[in-house]
Amino acid sequence: MAACRQAPGPEQPLSTALPADGTVTEDRAGRPKDEPASPPPAAQPSSGEPAGEAVTSVVPAPDAVSKTYKMNKNYDIVPIGPDGNKKVVLLTFDDGPKDKDQLEKLLGALDSHHAKAIFFVNGYRVQKNPELLKLIHERRQTIGNHSWDHIDLKNEPEERVNSQIGDVQHIVKETVGTVPAFFRPPFGSANDYVKKQAAKENLLFMTWSNGSEDWLSTNQKPEGVIKRVLEQLHPGSNILMHELPWTAEALGDLLTELEKRGYSFVDPAQIDTGLEP
Repeated sequence: MAACRQAPGPEQPLSTALPADGTVTEDRAGRPKDEPASPPPAAQPSSGEPAGEAVTSVVPAPDAVSKTYKMNKNYDIVPIGPDGNKKVVLLTFDDGPKDKDQLEKLLGALDSHHAKAIFFVNGYRVQKNPELLKLIHERRQTIGNHSWDHIDLKNEPEERVNSQIGDVQHIVKETVGTVPAFFRPPFGSANDYVKKQAAKENLLFMTWSNGSEDWLSTNQKPEGVIKRVLEQLHPGSNILMHELPWTAEALGDLLTELEKRGYSFVDPAQIDTGLEP
């Protein structure tokens, strides 16, 4: 996006086209208008073991997933190999976790379609709703970093950028035992320092390439969300949605329609971030 381009205000629809220079100043559509700025159990001896001898309890690790996709400069998800399936989408949800009913509807729809997504969370919401973050993790969905306070990081001093990103890494680690591998700046707004700090925290920086604009008054109904996503649909679409009632209601039908059109859902674990594990 051109550096001189201004982010639209709350009533201005955003353009999801991303220019080749990769500069991000776009989209105050990143949040709805109502937004404010375990370790495994210890092994226990079984009745069949001699007294005093510890029994090793093996907890199966999640299945390893091959890194078969990467993100291109337009934030689309593309296969690494020449024979990889190009007709895929990445599902993402911003600005949570905030509401159990809405979150469970989203998770239920994803489970029904054997789909995985990135939930880009804000630190202040995790602090308020740690049980919802645990729910996302327990359902084997991916947690992403969306900054602590959902502010425009491009306009913040370096020290605050550091804490806005780093504190989310810390609270997610404390809550579920893992750290995010993906970062999306609020409003899609960033500068070189924000990108540098995200990389320092071992995060893949991304915005999106298909914005549902589910925050707009014209799209605050399930059919509006579905229509807007399908209008922009293309192979590799990195789809931005939010934890909102109408989006939660729309998701099952949207995933069904995407499958009818021949699309598959990329598991974020398949994406090669290009960073150290």
